[in-house]
Amino acid sequence: MKKLEQEEVGNKTTMSSLKGYVKTTYPKLIELLGEPTYPEESGDSKVQKEWVVEYEGEVFTIYDWKTYDVEYTMNELDEFNVGGKTYAGEFIQALETKIKG
Repeated sequence: MKKLEQEEVGNKTTMSSLKGYVKTTYPKLIELLGEPTYPEESGDSKVQKEWVVEYEGEVFTIYDWKTYDVEYTMNELDEFNVGGKTYAGEFIQALETKIKG
């Protein structure tokens, strides 16, 4: 599981879509993955924070969706969306295992 930096992402997330959810918090994601790949809100303000992660050759995203409030995302949100182009069950399970430590 490797967090990608912005310059590594390119078009790897193009045509990705919601695949599931992960129960976790922003501080826990920071602890596990480091700072978000995209730490600033998206152009349409629908996403405040987003990580792009490579796992077993596939690329997945972890992001808040339509909170429209960076403070809420960072301090209160306890479920993040998981996006990708393929089935994300194994990735979500691996992430949840890391979260539980």
